[in-house]
Amino acid sequence: MPSKGVALVTGAAQGIGRGIALRLARDGYDVVINDISSKSEQLQVLLEEIRKGGGGSSKHIADVSQEEQVKNMVEEVVRQHGSLDVMVANAGIMKPEITFLNMPIDQYDQIMNINAKGAFLCYKYAGLQMIKQGRGGRIIGASSLAGKRGIPLAASYTMSKFAVRGLTQAAALELGEHGITVNAYAPGAVDTPMMNAGFEREERLAQVKQMCALKTVGQPNDIASLVSFLASSEAGFITGQTISIDGGIHFD
Repeated sequence: MPSKGVALVTGAAQGIGRGIALRLARDGYDVVINDISSKSEQLQVLLEEIRKGGGGSSKHIADVSQEEQVKNMVEEVVRQHGSLDVMVANAGIMKPEITFLNMPIDQYDQIMNINAKGAFLCYKYAGLQMIKQGRGGRIIGASSLAGKRGIPLAASYTMSKFAVRGLTQAAALELGEHGITVNAYAPGAVDTPMMNAGFEREERLAQVKQMCALKTVGQPNDIASLVSFLASSEAGFITGQTISIDGGIHFD
């Protein structure tokens, strides 16, 4: 079966990014996976899994907060695979909970650089490439429940995810005339290493279940299903949206 196109997923080594990469590969895309150098071994395992399933893939080490690295990554993807049709700007971090009054500025800078500037750079260079190709495309970013309402003890993370919402709306308005849709997903509690960091897992899961109308915790595949739809032709009339997918924690 011919490929549906080329999809690049950042922050793909684990958690939601990994789930998205595997789902898009099953959907028929050639899936390019990205993460930082410390996640190279995990990326390699994912690369082999995608290839075993018959999908075309390659891995690219880059820090999404560094403009030259993002620019070079997009150029290398196009050189290797011929195009870029779907950009999933998934990479993000969340640091241990701390009040904004006590937050060191270097921690604030790191979170904003990766979560907000990283999304901006991925949107920018994907948009430039898709305009050059002249056949539209899909740009999809990672917001959060924290991008819909403030989260205590996570001020900079909240700011970064609100920023993704604003970026998504502005980019959608600028890129729409080129047939490029720009949307974001806003997960709530998802069972990933990032959600459980610093907590005993079962205690954390019990805690977040109580927040959800469905009394359950999301899985990476749940988020991947939404991304699969947003990347598809069926979602061609949806743009500028940040879609909540949280089991009923926040109602827009």
